[in-house]
Formats: sequence, structure tokens, C-alpha cells
Amino acid sequence: MAEIGIRTRMLVKDVMSSPVTTVNEDDAVDKAARLMADGHIGCILVTSKEGKPLGIITERDFVTRVLAKNIQPSKLTAREVMTLPLITIDPDETLSEAARRMSQLNIRRLGVMYKGNLVGIISSKDILGIMPELIEVIQEKARIEGGTAAEEAPESALLAGYCDHCGRWSDALAEVEGNFLCEECQIDLKSEY
Repeated sequence: MAEIGIRTRMLVKDVMSSPVTTVNEDDAVDKAARLMADGHIGCILVTSKEGKPLGIITERDFVTRVLAKNIQPSKLTAREVMTLPLITIDPDETLSEAARRMSQLNIRRLGVMYKGNLVGIISSKDILGIMPELIEVIQEKARIEGGTAAEEAPESALLAGYCDHCGRWSDALAEVEGNFLCEECQIDLKSEY
């Protein structure tokens, strides 16, 4: 495939959202909320006066830092509500790396930076949105390279991915009681019985 100029890996820039909606760090939080509501988005990035990305305000930030404390949004600035620092990724990183970083840091969004400028945002939802197509491509590639062996694999075949119990990457996940577990967690589960 690579010989005819087709990329074999999906990159962050292929699925990121751009341009990014931002507010200045000194803007009132109610402005951020209005922009999020009008844009039907779940977060907004906060920038400095110079336009450099500082942090992010998510729906959860509104709930925990504004609503739960019963504070009027117009009395808070974006700086007081944002989560920082903004975790970023390069647009030429793979989707696998983006997903891995989100999982390890327990976050759902990454700012996308190119040459020191904010060029987009990628969320776990963006990655999940293309998964059905990726699975179809992988199945088709397996069918082409190995006949129908991929379709004939038993359901108990080992898979690669993140363990549902410990969250670590494993090339040998197996489904146990509806969860995909790494070898260590499978052993731990068996020893509990």
C-alpha cells in the first residue's frame, strides 16, 4: 500500500476538529458557557492575552467549580475555572498514540499544536467515531492477506488493547465475563475463585 502513496496509519490531523473555539483567560465564565452552548461543544480552550493556549474548560469544570459551589458564572473568569495545563499533541502523531495518552492521563481531549500554534482539538469521541470504519479496513486487510482466517477465528481469540481492569496495554486480551482482561488480571481473577 505504501508504494502507491497511501498512508497506512491514521493521524491526529485526520480526525481533529479545527478551528478551535477559545476564550481569553480574563473573559467571564458565562461567555464561555454561551459559546459552548451555541457551538454544541463540550469544552472550550482558554488562551492568554497573547493567544497562547493555557488550559481547558469542560462541562465537568462548570459542574464542579461553578454550579456545585453555587457561584454566579458572570462573577468568575475563565482563568478561575479552567483545568491546566492544556495537554497537547502534534497533528502528525498517530491516533493510537493520542488514545494511549488520553487513557494514561485519564482525559478525554487533547489540544493539537503545530509549530507552537493551536491548530485543533481531538477528543476520545473523535477517535471512537472512526472506529467502525477502521475495524472494517482491518477485517478487509486480513481477508486479503490471509484468506478468511480472520473471519474464522474463534470468539475467544486474543486481542490487543487496553485492559478493562487495570488499564494497561496488552497484546493478549481475552474476554472474561464481558470484560477484556490482560493475562495478569485474568490470573488475578482466577486466583480469587
